[in-house]
Amino acid sequence: MKNANFTPRVFSGIQPSGDLHLGNYLGAIKRFVNMQNAGTHETVYCMVDLHAITVWQDPAALRRSTRELCAGFIASGVDPEKSILINQSQVPEHAQLAWIFNCVARMGWMGRMTQWKDKAGKNAEAASLGLFAYPALMAADILIYHATHVPVGEDQKQHLELTRDIAAKFNHDFGTDFFPVTEPVIEGAATRVMNLRDGTKKMSKSDLSDMSRINMTDDADTIAKKIRKAKTDPDPLPETLKGLDARPEARNLVNIWAALAEVSPEAVVEANAGKMFGYFKQDLAEIAVEKLAPIAGEMARLMQDPAEIDRILARGADRARTITAPILDETYRIVGMVGR
Repeated sequence: MKNANFTPRVFSGIQPSGDLHLGNYLGAIKRFVNMQNAGTHETVYCMVDLHAITVWQDPAALRRSTRELCAGFIASGVDPEKSILINQSQVPEHAQLAWIFNCVARMGWMGRMTQWKDKAGKNAEAASLGLFAYPALMAADILIYHATHVPVGEDQKQHLELTRDIAAKFNHDFGTDFFPVTEPVIEGAATRVMNLRDGTKKMSKSDLSDMSRINMTDDADTIAKKIRKAKTDPDPLPETLKGLDARPEARNLVNIWAALAEVSPEAVVEANAGKMFGYFKQDLAEIAVEKLAPIAGEMARLMQDPAEIDRILARGADRARTITAPILDETYRIVGMVGR
């Protein structure tokens, strides 16, 4: 099926799990802003709060994290007038389409998901059914908008492949071409931002050391301190990027510089070849503070007025439902549901 039949539309989302960090910004939100400003696609960006509750969440903390994530989107440049900005639970068609997809997807497909294996581990019997069925809801998030493109990190590629499989099976089972086969958008230097203390691990809020990550709420002094104290090695920067192949911490800092400055990693290495990392990190700290400190300041300002954030999300939900409600109605008709 050709996606040319569909409005070019981007959907992507982030779980409101608290502690938004540099990996979220460079790996996702910055791309969201770029796609919004390119003007080539309609853009829908989502706080996926229904996904968050696949593991238990403190209700008050979940509300705060959802509002903080919304503030992070806006402070980073997502414009709620240019993009549709929503929290998932205010658009009920996400969950309604997910049930249809639960009936299309196969148990074996879900069981093969790497994230299911990682998160459930040896305690799969105690994991929630929601965690197991998470990829069907992710597929519904995307396809309830007939999204043609999704900017995803490397760790979400498998779930997007499943979304494509679900769309193809639905279309085949019901003899239709109603759902697009969504294309992934994976590009840029820092799609996967690594831990500042261990370059073999992904940057994460779950690491016990706050020095392992740059939080999007960190002030200028904290950002600079974390960059200066980031783990590296005693060797200077090499002449070529290939020289960093066995130096994960060094490569991570080069990637971060490239993504913040919007240049290639090769250009970063070329401009800094032979420089010791002590000096490199000082320069990188200046770039990081220039780019990130204003975002932290704007997030703090927005969080002082949670009622305005709630109004923005409610308006976003109203706009979203002008797209999602007709798509769900037609899905129900195709499946054979009796409706009004």
